Formats: sequence, structure tokens, C-alpha cells
Amino acid sequence: MGDAHCNKAARLLSLSGLFPIFKPKGPTSAAYLNQLKAKLLKEAGIEHQGMKRKQQKLKMGHGGTLDSAASGVLVVGIGKGTKMLTTMLTGSKKYTTVGELGKATDTLDALGKITEEKPYDHITKLDMEGVLSKFVGDIMQVPPIYSALKKDGATLSSLAKKGEKVEAKPARPVTVYNISLKAFQPPLFTLDVECGGGFYIRSLVSDIGKELSSCASVKELTRTKQGQFTEENAVPEENWTIDGIAEALEQGPPSTIVDPSAKRFKAQDSNKEAEGPALSDLDCDQK
Repeated sequence: MGDAHCNKAARLLSLSGLFPIFKPKGPTSAAYLNQLKAKLLKEAGIEHQGMKRKQQKLKMGHGGTLDSAASGVLVVGIGKGTKMLTTMLTGSKKYTTVGELGKATDTLDALGKITEEKPYDHITKLDMEGVLSKFVGDIMQVPPIYSALKKDGATLSSLAKKGEKVEAKPARPVTVYNISLKAFQPPLFTLDVECGGGFYIRSLVSDIGKELSSCASVKELTRTKQGQFTEENAVPEENWTIDGIAEALEQGPPSTIVDPSAKRFKAQDSNKEAEGPALSDLDCDQK
């Protein structure tokens, strides 16, 4: 490795903190993160590392899984910043979703098989606005079967895709700060949602359909904010360079930058040392 690559490698491995990228529809969160990681390793002249975490020189992970059908803000941790990713599981998040009335699917979104179709002509804009308040505040929600939640070490989604019988997880407490109806053009409707961690937009849309004596599924989903990060400050792919990531870390909120020389660091709104694995599949903030 030449001096230039040595300098780049040293700089890359010294980076620590959190920054956002914007995942498009199509790739999984893990696959998109791997694209970023591979590009940085190539620039630094570091050979592609094995899958085992102990073999990896560059620690990177993301907090808050977005399904392949969803797009939006994905917070990336690099270096010691991977330990701050657990804070992304509980922070406020914002989504814009387009729901479709009259159609239910096994995955609760447009990728699934249609399981039920019901009339929706009786539903008015006032009806829709009237039920939204029932889903604001501290509520109970049943997660979708197709999700990143796990059973015996495997995600429910992977088990369901294999044809194995998967039972829905019990309802659990979640928090919704605000829901607003942005557009209503039956069968489509658009919602802006601000919620806490562990909340499923797919379950919300499905529950709204049931509350309106019909059914509904998610047609489009975009996460516009995760914790302190918004889509406006996401690092574009053309800036996926060592300098670009370093600049993003410097411009980010102070609480998301980690001093490599520090033995301890504090995550935002916490007086304790943040703990958590350097994972690329942290289980949270799903569709």
C-alpha cells in the first residue's frame, strides 16, 4: 500500500460519529450500507473484509431498518459511532406515506399478495380525518408478520417468505406524536406521521382501513426524519468519499461526533455511556 493509500486508510479508520444517507426504493438497508462501505474501503486501498465482525477493520452500521420498498433517511454509524445507533431506536421519526383503500395484502404494502378487497366508496375525507385522532398518543400496536422482528434468531419476514407458519407478535406500546392528512383522493390518501421507535407505518395504515370499515395497505413510504437527521442533510452518493463523510461528521450536530481519543462518549440526551453492537441490521423503526 502506497503512502497516499496509507494516509487515506488511516483517516478513514479514524472517523467516528453518525451521519445520514438517503436510501432509495429497491435495495435493503444492509445492502445500501454495504455499497457505501465498499466504496470507502476501495478509496482507502483496504481489501474487502470478511463477513465476521472480528475480521472487519472498518466498523459501520445503521440504526433503523427501512424495508426494500421504502425510501428515506438512514442513519449510519462509523467507528465508535456504531455504539450510538441504539439511540436511533427511540428517537422521534417522521414519515410520509401513501395508503391505498380497499386493498389488503399479506405484507401490508404493495409488494405483498392481495388477501382481501373491500368497498371504500363510503369513506369521506371527514371520515378519514375523524379516525386519525384514535391513533395519536401512547397506543398499542400489533407489528406486521413481515417485519424485522425476530424469532429464534431469524426475522419473521424471512420465516414467512420460506412458507413457515408465523404467528403475529402481541400488541406492544408505541407512541405517535402527530398524524396529519395531506391528501385524500380515493382510493389513495397521504399521511404525514411523527412517531417514536418501534412503530410500523404499515400497521397504522392497515388499522386505519379497518377502522373505516374497509381495508388498506401502504403504496409508498418515505422516512423524512430520524432523530436529529433529515433528508435535507443526507450525504448524496456523489459525496460518498472519505472527505465527504468527514465533512458530514464535522457539519453534523456535536452530539453525533465521537472523539477517537476519548475512552467514553455521550449520546444525545443521555448521561450514560451508549452501548450497542456495531450492527448493520439493528431491529427498529420499520415500515
